[in-house]
Amino acid sequence: MTKLFMRYWFGGTYGPRRRESEEFFRKKISVPDKRIPHEELRDKRGFTLIELLLSISIIGILIIGITDFYLTIVSSRVKNQTITEVEQQGSDSLRLINQLIRNAENITTPTIGASSASLTLDVVDSGKDPTVIDSSLGRLRVTEGAGSPVFLTSSALTLSNLTFSNLSRVSTPGTIQTTFTFTRVNTAGKHEYDYAKTFTSSASLH
Repeated sequence: MTKLFMRYWFGGTYGPRRRESEEFFRKKISVPDKRIPHEELRDKRGFTLIELLLSISIIGILIIGITDFYLTIVSSRVKNQTITEVEQQGSDSLRLINQLIRNAENITTPTIGASSASLTLDVVDSGKDPTVIDSSLGRLRVTEGAGSPVFLTSSALTLSNLTFSNLSRVSTPGTIQTTFTFTRVNTAGKHEYDYAKTFTSSASLH
C-alpha cells in the first residue's frame, strides 16, 4: 500500500508531484530574460571622448568656413564700391573739365606745346573770368573769377599727376589734354581700399 502511494505521488504519468514539477519547469522556461544585451549597453553609454572631440572639430571647421565665406563676400562688396567711387569721380571730373574747355573763348595757360599742373581759361561770362582748374590738398578744384575755390572731388580720394597739355596748333581751335590719377585713401592699409586709376581725355574750344 505504501509503495503504491509513493508510486502514485512521485511517479507515473499523472502523479501530483510530476504534474507540479512539469508545471514549474514550464513556468521557469517561459520566464523572459530581462538582461540587457551587450550591444544595447554599448549604444546607451553615450559619446566617447574621441567622438566628442571629433564632433567639436567638425563644427569648428564649418564655423570657420562660413565665417571666411562671409568675410570674402563683404570684402568683395567693399572692393567693388571702392572701384566704383574712383571711376565715378574720375569720369565726372573729366566731363566737367572738358565742358569748361569747350565753353571757353581762349586758353591762357599752358601755352601751345607746353604742359602745366593748372589750366587757366578765358571764358565768356566776365563774372567767371578767368576760370582756373588746379589741385590743392590732393583734391581737384575750380576757381571762377573772384569767387572762392570749389573742390570737385571728395576727401576719400587723392589726386596726383595732374597735367594739362596744350596740343593746339596755329590757326586751329585750342585743344587741351587732361591727365590725372585718383587713388583711394587707405589709412587702414586694407586691400579692399587699395585702388588707383589714371584718367586721360582731350577737349577743344568751340
